[in-house]
Formats: sequence, C-alpha cells, structure tokens
Amino acid sequence: MQLRKKSVPVLAAGVTLALALSGCSSNNGNNAAGGNGASPSASSSSSASASTAAGGGNPVEITFWNSFGGGEGDFVDQIIKGFNDSQKEVAVKQLRLESNEYYAKLGTALSSGKGPDVAIAHVDRLSPFVKAKQVVSVDDLASKVGFDLSQITQSNLDSVSYDGKPYAVPLDTHFHMFYYNKDLLQQAGLLNEDGTPKLGDMTPEGFEQTLATIQAKVPDVQAIAVNTPYFQEPFLNLYYEAGGEFLNADMTKAALNNDKALSVLNFYMDLYNKKYADLNDKNPWDSFSNGKAAFWFGGVWEAGGLLGDESKHIGAMPLPPIFGSSTHWASSHTLVIPSYVSAEKQEAAAKFMKYFSEVGGSTWGKAGHVPANKNVTSSSDYLALPYRSEFIEAQKTVKFAPQTDKYNTIVTILAESLQNIIFGSTSPEDGLKDIEKQINEVLAD
Repeated sequence: MQLRKKSVPVLAAGVTLALALSGCSSNNGNNAAGGNGASPSASSSSSASASTAAGGGNPVEITFWNSFGGGEGDFVDQIIKGFNDSQKEVAVKQLRLESNEYYAKLGTALSSGKGPDVAIAHVDRLSPFVKAKQVVSVDDLASKVGFDLSQITQSNLDSVSYDGKPYAVPLDTHFHMFYYNKDLLQQAGLLNEDGTPKLGDMTPEGFEQTLATIQAKVPDVQAIAVNTPYFQEPFLNLYYEAGGEFLNADMTKAALNNDKALSVLNFYMDLYNKKYADLNDKNPWDSFSNGKAAFWFGGVWEAGGLLGDESKHIGAMPLPPIFGSSTHWASSHTLVIPSYVSAEKQEAAAKFMKYFSEVGGSTWGKAGHVPANKNVTSSSDYLALPYRSEFIEAQKTVKFAPQTDKYNTIVTILAESLQNIIFGSTSPEDGLKDIEKQINEVLAD
C-alpha cells in the first residue's frame, strides 16, 4: 500500500518508524513496504443499504480503519461500496488515516477500548495486539458467517496464528519482484527472444557480470536501482536467500551477525562502489519507472504503474536466487477485530472480512498485492492480469517477520544501522556487531 514507494512513513528519529510500516502500496512516490499516505479525513463509503435493512430494520453499522491512500484507497472504496450494496444487514463506514500516525492511533484505540470495529494491521504489527489480548481470534467468527479459512494460503494463515488460533484474516501477501526494462536489456544484448532477461550464472559474481555488461553497453543508466532509502528490505531479500535468520529459534537473540549477512552487505557495497547502482539516488523507484535503470527489486504494489503501462516495456519475474535460494522478505495486510467490539458487531465485521477476502480479493488483486485467498488467485480474471503467474510463483517462497511483539523496535534498529553501513559511517563488520548488540538489549528487556 503505498505510492510507488508507498507514502513514506514519517521517521521519528532518523529512519525510525518509517520501517515499521514496511510492506506495500503503489502510486508514485516511495517504495518502502507498509502503509500509504492517505488524507486524515474520515471517508464513509455507504449506499442505500446503509439506510434501511431488510424488513425495515437498521443495518448494523461498523467502522473500518485503514491507511490506504492513492490508488489503493480507490480499490478499498470499491470493495466497501460493493459490500454495502450487496446486502442490507451491515453498513461499513471507513476512517482513513495517514500512515505515519496510523499505528499510534490504532494502539491508543485498542488500549482505551474506543475505536474501530475492524481494522487493517500489517502482519508484523500483530504480535503486540495478540499478546495484550486486544484483538480476538477469528476462527469461530469465520465459522459463524460461513467463511472457510482453508481458502487462505497456509503460509498466510500460519503468519497470523498464535497457539494454533488465527487472530486476523490475511488479505494478501506483498513482497518484491524483479522488474526489468526490456528496452535497456535489448541495448545491452541481454534480452531473450521471449522478452525475458539473460542473467548468466546465479551467483553474486555472475549477477555482477550481468550488471557490468549493462554498464558497458548502456552507460547512461544505472544497471540496477537499489532501494537505498529503505535498504532493510533489499538486504533481507538476499539475506533470506542466503539462508539467514533475523532472530534465533526462540526469538531471544539476534541472528544477523554472521558470514551470510556480511556477504550480502559486501555484495551491495560492490554495486555502489562499482557504480552499478547510485548510492545517492533518493528516488530509485522513479529512476526505474522513468527508464533510468535496467533492473529493480520493487514491490508487487508497484505493478499497476510499472506493468499497467505497456509503453514502458517492463517485465517482472521472481527475485533471482543470487545467494542460493528463492526465499525472500514479505509482509501482509490483515484484518483484525478489537476485543472491545460487541458480539453483534464482531459478527458484522466477520461478514465484511468474508466479503473482502472472497469477493473483494479480485479487486484487491488489481492493486498488485497477491490475494491470500487461493480461490481468487486461481481465477481466470486474476491470472489474466500482467505477470500474475510470476507473482504467484514468487509468493510460494516468502518469509514473514518473526512473531515477536518487539519486531517494530528491532527492525527500526536494523534499518538505521544499515544506513550507517552503506553510507560509510561504520564498516559492515562493526555495523553487524552493533546491530546484534542493540537488538539483544531490546530482546533482553
């Protein structure tokens, strides 16, 4: 949910909260992963169904909080209107908040018992709410409204389950794809007849050889634009490819200070030092979109702008296994129901969740996110969208954040420390030691 980078979540201290919202969105501005800059105004999407219910009664009215702006917001508006028009039992009104204030306001609402009846929560923000018992499990509610949760991919269900119970309804998976500019690859002699890139050996050295060829043949562009402003995501992509873990198995210690992380950092430093990527490019998503870079690890939420315009001649495929595997970073938008919500409104919210997943998922898929509902992703309508079969393939090997209520803090440490490393304030070796130290201190509290 984001502009092309997603509206940049405002940083509290340097890069602070910006990273916590990692995840998605697509418009034309930023490329982190996680929330979108929407206007703070309340916007209600209702219809004639909101005024009278069958038999003359009033529908149950529920409030839906989210931070979807730009194009994503338009899709959400369509889904809400479709739900309200489809029945007369429940009327959904939404409150759309700026992404940089969203979780602060949601956290306050959940603590005070006054706020939404249903809300968006990124999967990596779910743990604190579950630990504090501020959101309800959704399995019984789903059964009550005839919502079969087995429609949801297992990896998505596992990501929201604690002690065997799901505490949210996953709407999607969002992650990075490997986008490529066909015109630039053609100029470099690296385009196959079927329009896919010639990548050579799938090793760090082999990939660098491909970049060197692009640099030599098309010297006025970046061989690859790297998402330097939100470097934690491209770092985690390749670190997870290398088999790395963020935390140890019981989530009591950092697991980032190792040879795998060092190899990935040295690889990226090589890209900057050899000028394959521009370290000082503050808008790499725009550089790629405007034809100034050949390759780009970009979010699925960017699909509308990058793949929807055929004149750009852009293709997409899963991230190449440069470090040995296809495992890569991912997040997810989910729907949660606060514990303070009345039983009547909980059931009403569950009906909206069911609709958003089963029916609205087709609309949501157009935003670029890979719907979590398997029936949607297997439909002919979804598969007819550009490169969606590639998206589905990439979804199979995603890695979600560890289920710790301290994730927001530790990923902020990671992001800020990585900035120090890539801009030369500290060496990769010392930077990794510092990351380990800081994260361990947080986990020990």
